[in-house]
Amino acid sequence: MAETIKGGTVSLRGGYFTRTRAAVSLLFFINGLMMGAWAPKIPIFAAALSLSEAHLGIMLFVFGAGSLLLMPIAGVQISRFGSSRVVLVAALLFIPTIVGITLVDALWAGAVAIFLFGGLAGAMDVAMNANAVEVERSMRRSIMSSCHAFWSLGGLVGAATGGVLIAAIGALGHALLVAGVALALLAIARTMILVDRPHPSERRERARLPLSPLPWLIGLVALFSMIPEGAILDWGALYLGNELSASTAHSGFAFAAFSLAMAAMRFAGDLARDRLGAVTTLRLCTIASFVGLIIAGQAPNVTIALIGFGIAGIGISNMVPIAFSAGGNIPGLAPGIGLSVVTSLGYSGILFAPSIIGFIAEYTSLSTVFTAVSLLNLVVLALSGLARHADRISEAHP
Repeated sequence: MAETIKGGTVSLRGGYFTRTRAAVSLLFFINGLMMGAWAPKIPIFAAALSLSEAHLGIMLFVFGAGSLLLMPIAGVQISRFGSSRVVLVAALLFIPTIVGITLVDALWAGAVAIFLFGGLAGAMDVAMNANAVEVERSMRRSIMSSCHAFWSLGGLVGAATGGVLIAAIGALGHALLVAGVALALLAIARTMILVDRPHPSERRERARLPLSPLPWLIGLVALFSMIPEGAILDWGALYLGNELSASTAHSGFAFAAFSLAMAAMRFAGDLARDRLGAVTTLRLCTIASFVGLIIAGQAPNVTIALIGFGIAGIGISNMVPIAFSAGGNIPGLAPGIGLSVVTSLGYSGILFAPSIIGFIAEYTSLSTVFTAVSLLNLVVLALSGLARHADRISEAHP
């Protein structure tokens, strides 16, 4: 039978559906769609500005710098105004930037455009994760993993359709279409977003980053969870092709195997967290990531490597969502501030670590890199007790 509870949640035979959950899932999908649509535009962006590989690397660094600069600023604004207001503003500013990076024809304009694209993507990311934390609290159950699954789904749609659309209607037509779809989805989500309010008693705490080590340690969990993801994303194909003699067609299967396993497990992750608890779930995921990376790094052939990447995807899938939930539920700390620290540290791993990995691989091998990266999971395992803060969503909130 149906029963209405706080936050607009409707319970049907133990399951849950909320308009607010649908809204935050749409926000994750929009952000993922935009990022996925950017991937096939990178060569066009580089060609328009006549960028060498080195100069493109600098531009991508500017992208990452924009994210890391605006993420903490977004966290402060979330604490001042609430995540619902900040996520709407960030999304409205972010969506048109896909058109901006398409229109640039000068280096300075390209740098500004990609800085804003990366920065506003990061600001929206912090705000939508903060809103997901509030929805988790109102529902008193886990939803963060499925939210990140919708981000993965959006990224898949954006990346898979990008090349086809660019070929059919041109780069500008593609950008306008993506922006139009994103704005339409935002209009649908807008009226359903959970409205959260700031807490006046925390006003002083918002103006500065926290001195407590807790959010930084949880951020370290996110960082060491996302470095392996970035390593597989940027170096998996090269590893299969250069060191395991995979064909060009097969070399792309590394990230495909990883992504498929990760997306599937993210949809299942909330149920696992609710049944096992965040600490146990994180420990099991960390062990799977460790084993998968060891198998991939020491694989004698492509088939074994793909199995390893798939196991790693199963593990990594829910490590970051758990860290984000924990960061948004730190006792005595506004969710926006905790999340800004955790997301900034976490995303620095996926933004900057791959370039460092490339430097290391030049003097060793990618096999050694993937094996070494697996050791980061031991640090996450040692800090896994901090995931208990993610289980605070089950507590009553006024």
